[in-house]
Amino acid sequence: MPLDNKHQHPKSAYLSRVLSVLIKAAVLLTLLFVFDKLLPSISQQTQSFVVAKWQQLSLLQQELPTENSLPSPLPEQHLTDTWGAARSQGRTHEGIDIFAPRGTPIQATTQGIVRKVGENNLGGKVVVIVGPGGAGHYYAHLEDYADILPNEWVDAGDIIGYVGDSGNAKGTPPHVHYGIYINGSAVNPYLLLQKD
Repeated sequence: MPLDNKHQHPKSAYLSRVLSVLIKAAVLLTLLFVFDKLLPSISQQTQSFVVAKWQQLSLLQQELPTENSLPSPLPEQHLTDTWGAARSQGRTHEGIDIFAPRGTPIQATTQGIVRKVGENNLGGKVVVIVGPGGAGHYYAHLEDYADILPNEWVDAGDIIGYVGDSGNAKGTPPHVHYGIYINGSAVNPYLLLQKD
């Protein structure tokens, strides 16, 4: 005559409880192991996010660049005001071109947060940095990038890339196109750069 659950053999009930406890313990240990591996990563990501937001807020509180306040992205290279020059398709030049040998290191003109390290049609390989006052600093026609990533902090003078002729500058003498955008509008960077 089969036994129902109420009349289960004591040894079988004991083994069932032990097995249930062992399974729960194994699941708990697995979850603890997973959390142990994930939590440092989650904590680090949260900390990085908070630091980045704090840096961004502090940048927005700082003054915008003023006349002759920024170092050149290519120190010791001659600066020429090419702002507003005619460009293809009826455009005007929204920046200045600074010529230098291919591969010359390009320096950040300001501290800030790297917003973009990538490509676009006109600029080719570009780097965008958001600096004091929320001004966008745009470096284009790069040959290559330095070892930087989006959301990283850079200081004035840090190497961000190397002079080239990428994008619509292909075949022209190597240079960096440097532009500054304030509240979404281009401003003449020549006026803001220090001249030797």
